[in-house]
Amino acid sequence: MGTTQLETVPEPKYWHLKTVLGEALDSEFTVGEILPNERELAARFGVARATLRQALEQLELEGRLQRRRGVGTTVAPPRLGVDVSATGAGGPGAPEDAWQPLDCALVAPPAAVARLLETGPSEEVHAVRRVRSTHGQCVAAELLYVPAASVPDLPAIETPSGPARARSVLRELQRAGVNGQDRSVELGSARADDAKELDRLPGAPVLVVTTRYLVDGRTAAVSLATYRADTCRLTFGDTGEIEISDDPQRERRAS
Repeated sequence: MGTTQLETVPEPKYWHLKTVLGEALDSEFTVGEILPNERELAARFGVARATLRQALEQLELEGRLQRRRGVGTTVAPPRLGVDVSATGAGGPGAPEDAWQPLDCALVAPPAAVARLLETGPSEEVHAVRRVRSTHGQCVAAELLYVPAASVPDLPAIETPSGPARARSVLRELQRAGVNGQDRSVELGSARADDAKELDRLPGAPVLVVTTRYLVDGRTAAVSLATYRADTCRLTFGDTGEIEISDDPQRERRAS
């Protein structure tokens, strides 16, 4: 099989358009300004609307544009730096001004999560749902899966769901003495419930941070935190190695 000389491959038309549009955003538009509709933009740049959509989608992925329900496509502000290091990611004991507990329910976790937790395929665990805000903006939605064995002293007679139950699970998990964690990051697409929390359209690009919380080397809980890819710039401090993947087939996202 022959090889392709990259220098002979023409630049895709949408990619060139993306560059031209990016320059226009810098010189002609301000943060928050609504772009003209697709018909007008396609006519201005002399391209098909399909090509225009590809360019707009790429600019959205790069955080230059935002698509807002009922508003349209607007110029995005600079990305927010969000600390997802071991000290800043917000573990079980994180203050509620960083992570707000919304609900808790008993569920059978996704297969990938069950493998990390080493639970049975149909064994129910506590699923705590939280959202994270930075500078007054919701930037992440999380599902934290906690097996019953990790919170053995959780009160049995108590509200079975809701924020109060979520706080109880988080409190007991913190008491278990979490003393280690590892994280991985991958590119994903927003599910319907995450999209609603993050004010995004389903299928919008997101960054998924998977965290495994450890107690003396044993997996005590697994977190799947979905961050807005258009507004967040994840920082890791000095936490060492981070596994990064854009493989859509990874089962870890199966939540």
